[in-house]
Amino acid sequence: MRVFSDNRPHMVNWFWRKKPAESEKPVEQPTAPPVTAEPVLSDIPFIPPTPAPAAPEAAAPSLPPEPATLAEAAGNDDPDYAHAAPAASAGKIGWRERLKGSSFAKSLGGLFSRNPKLDESLLEEIETALLTADVGIKATTTLVEDLRTRMNRREFADATALLAALREDLIAMLRPVAKPLQIDRNARPFVIVTIGVNGVGKTTTIGKLARRFSQDGHQIMLAAGDTFRAAAVAQLQAWGERNGVHVVAQGQDADAAAVAFDAYSSAKARGSSILIADTAGRLHTQGGLMDELGKIVRVLGKHGAGIPHEVLMVIDGTTGQNAISQLRAFNAKVPVTGLVVTKLDGTAKGGVVFALAREFGIPIRYAGIGERPEDLRIFDPKAFVDALLPESLGQ
Repeated sequence: MRVFSDNRPHMVNWFWRKKPAESEKPVEQPTAPPVTAEPVLSDIPFIPPTPAPAAPEAAAPSLPPEPATLAEAAGNDDPDYAHAAPAASAGKIGWRERLKGSSFAKSLGGLFSRNPKLDESLLEEIETALLTADVGIKATTTLVEDLRTRMNRREFADATALLAALREDLIAMLRPVAKPLQIDRNARPFVIVTIGVNGVGKTTTIGKLARRFSQDGHQIMLAAGDTFRAAAVAQLQAWGERNGVHVVAQGQDADAAAVAFDAYSSAKARGSSILIADTAGRLHTQGGLMDELGKIVRVLGKHGAGIPHEVLMVIDGTTGQNAISQLRAFNAKVPVTGLVVTKLDGTAKGGVVFALAREFGIPIRYAGIGERPEDLRIFDPKAFVDALLPESLGQ
């Protein structure tokens, strides 16, 4: 009993000492493995003092909030395209690389690659393929009837000869509208107003055009007329900074016509050779916004006859036949003098270009075949048709 009672205080005393021992453990064993990591990590800043600033420089280009650093890392390119595919190859090769995946190329390409028999059934398949590719009823009827007439006259020895004739007809349909934009250097500034529905890429197209014109030796000024979206103003200002171009802006909800008017006065005073005015994207069914577009053009016209010199409508190549109704509505409000067809490298069927040419005859100035600024190409009908329907299919 004495031993038991004698040990009991010792056990209580032992537990009391256990807690301080646990709390003192990190202090008593500074060299133990779990603790040695702390002094080693704390020594790191003192051992290599120079790598510390180098690490942020390497990481900076991947940070979206720093466009200037990103632009330098991408060769003064738009940081939005830092991870985009490289620019398409020059010449016809680039067109073919980007348009070979369109439904137009796949349907007609697949038709002629199997060396079909020259008969009425082939014409029907061609007609179906053209309509499916958004070529439109009018353009398709014109193309197929011409082929049928020539086939009945026995002008084609085989399907390869018919393919060559179809290629010629497609190029002939586009040749009248393949007119590059000519900048009048005596009109200082030469005024371009860009229009179009929401999401077609107007602001991006303006940035690419500003870069192209700057490289051609022009002094550019941009007008941030899309006052409905604060992001549009910021985006245009970012393009201006990257290209060394002055941007006239008055903030969100400002009067777009006033912005355009002031921008012209500023461009005139600065001696700018080209003024490109952005406008808010609007659906062609929105009467009020369409009326405002007419107001912008009228206000610019107060600066002189013939101003603006170009009304450039940007059309999304993926919209298909809806592009026809869009252009018809816009052209009724303001005289559209040129077109830019974008996103032809994506899911676009490609045929809408022929429908636009056949329906309106408005010059197609540029075509977008990629995301890079270099991918905004001057429209080339031969390269376009060759990309959709290569001559080699019949060989």
